[in-house]
Amino acid sequence: MSDESGTERYLRLTVELTVEVQDIAALQAAALKEINHPEADLDDEERREQAELVSADDTGATALQWLIEPDHVLGLIEHVDQIEPREAVLGVEPSEGPSDEEDDDHDHAGHGHGH
Repeated sequence: MSDESGTERYLRLTVELTVEVQDIAALQAAALKEINHPEADLDDEERREQAELVSADDTGATALQWLIEPDHVLGLIEHVDQIEPREAVLGVEPSEGPSDEEDDDHDHAGHGHGH
């Protein structure tokens, strides 16, 4: 929905979340379960290909990507009535661990919006 002037305004939210994989085998098994679910929108060849990708990725990134839907991130903004989500894209990649600049009090970049 645009404002009354007819000028569309868009904001791109960036969320960086680092997770620790505690059980790679269980993570991969959960992803394989999703891939093999009868309601997954995949043909047999695609299922086989995706299963191979998940099994071959020892970081767990491919498996985690199968377990998180881009629409899941919409929960971050569902309580804000003044905006309308237009696109949700999710990427998962290996990390060296939490960044050194991580702030323990999570004050949202100095905006004082603590939880």
